Amino acid sequence: MKRFGIRAKMDPSDPMSAPHLLGPDFQADRWYASREERDRALVELQSGRPYYRSGDTPSILYEPIEEEAVNSVHSIPD
Repeated sequence: MKRFGIRAKMDPSDPMSAPHLLGPDFQADRWYASREERDRALVELQSGRPYYRSGDTPSILYEPIEEEAVNSVHSIPD
């Protein structure tokens, strides 16, 4: 069972959080087999953003989580 995850949420100021788009409660979870694997992925997600222009500020917030949420609607596939 994968118990260590990363939750991605949007900053409330992101235009995609509008109710007619993804909505203010949007989140996506990705699960990992170990804490170490999750922590490496989290560092990678928070550091390199090759598709952003210089000066852009990413509006995706990443946080480590544990224990799989029941029936996650917006899970990112492995």
